[in-house]
Amino acid sequence: MNVLMGYLQKQSVRRVLIFALLIFLIYLVRSLIDLLLLTFIFCFLVDRLETFLHQKLKVPRRLVVILLYSLIVIGIYAAITIYLPIIADQTVQLFDSSLKTIKEFRGSVVGNAVLDQLQKYNVESYLKSGVKFVIDSFSSFGSFTIDLFLALLLSLFFSLEKDRLLHFSRGFKTSKIGFLYDEVAFFGSRFVQTFGKVIEAQFVIALVNTAITAIILAVLHFPQLFSLILMIFVLSLIPVAGVVISLIPLCIIGYTIGGVQDVIYMVITILLVHAIEAYVLNPKLMSAKTELPVFYTFVVLIFSEHFFGIWGLIVGLPIFVFLIDVLGVEYKRPIKKLVFKHRK
Repeated sequence: MNVLMGYLQKQSVRRVLIFALLIFLIYLVRSLIDLLLLTFIFCFLVDRLETFLHQKLKVPRRLVVILLYSLIVIGIYAAITIYLPIIADQTVQLFDSSLKTIKEFRGSVVGNAVLDQLQKYNVESYLKSGVKFVIDSFSSFGSFTIDLFLALLLSLFFSLEKDRLLHFSRGFKTSKIGFLYDEVAFFGSRFVQTFGKVIEAQFVIALVNTAITAIILAVLHFPQLFSLILMIFVLSLIPVAGVVISLIPLCIIGYTIGGVQDVIYMVITILLVHAIEAYVLNPKLMSAKTELPVFYTFVVLIFSEHFFGIWGLIVGLPIFVFLIDVLGVEYKRPIKKLVFKHRK
C-alpha cells in the first residue's frame, strides 16, 4: 500500500492518471463533442481578435466583444437570408454539371488514367466522407444549428467575463482538489498553446487560400462562384490535404468550361496556393513544433478521418500536435548550412 501511495505521489504518474481520466470524461460526453469544439474554437478565435483590436484601437474590451458578436450575428443573418439560397442553387447546378462531365470524361484514356490514380491514393474515401458529411449535415441541420447557437452564446459569456472566470477558476488551486487543478491547468495551457495555435493558423491559411483561389476563379469566369468559394474554404481548413482535394472538383469544372487549358490553369493555381501555404504562411504562423513532416501529416489525417469522420480531418492534426507537446517531443527542421571550400 505504501508503495502504491509512493507511486501516486510522483508527478509523472499522477499526470498520466489525470490525463487518462480527462480522456475518459471526454469519451462519456462524446455526444456533445460538436458543442465543445465549436465553443473552444469561437472562444479562442474571438479572444485573439478581441485582444488584437483592443491593443490597436485602445477601446474597452467589452465594447470590442459586443461589436464583434454584433458583426457575427449580422453575418449569420445575411448568410441565411441572402447567400444560403444562392449557394444551395449553385451547388445543385454544380453537382449536375460535374456528373455530366464525369460521364463524358470516364470513357477517355486520360479519364481512366486519372481515375486509376485517384483510386491508388485513396482519394475516394475523402470524397465519400465529404459527401456523407454534407448529407448528415442536412439531416441533422436542426441539432447543428442549436449547437452553433449555444457555442456562440457560451463564447460570448466567456469573452465578456474572461477576467472574472479566470479569477474564479484560480480559487480551486487552494482548495482540497488543488493537485487536480494544477494538472488540469497544465493540460489546458498546453492545449491552448498547441491546438489553439494550429486552429488559428489553419483558419488564417484557409482565408488566404480562399481569397487567392477565388480571384483566379473569377478571372477564369468559373460559374457558381459562391458555392466554389464555400467549398474551397471548408477544404482549406484541412491541413495540407485540403488544397490537394480541392483540385479534383476544380479540374472537373475547368474541363467543362475551357477544356484542358483551364485544367492546366487550375493545377498551376493549386501549386501556387500550396507553395504559399508551405513556404510563406506555415513558417510565419506555425511554431517549429507544429511543423510536421508531410508523411506524418497524411498518416494522422487518414487515421483521424477513419475514427472521427470530417471533424477528424479538421482537428486531428491539432490534437496530434498537442499530444506530442505533452509528451515532450522536440522537433526542429535541421538548418542546412552552405559549406564553402577555400581555394589555395
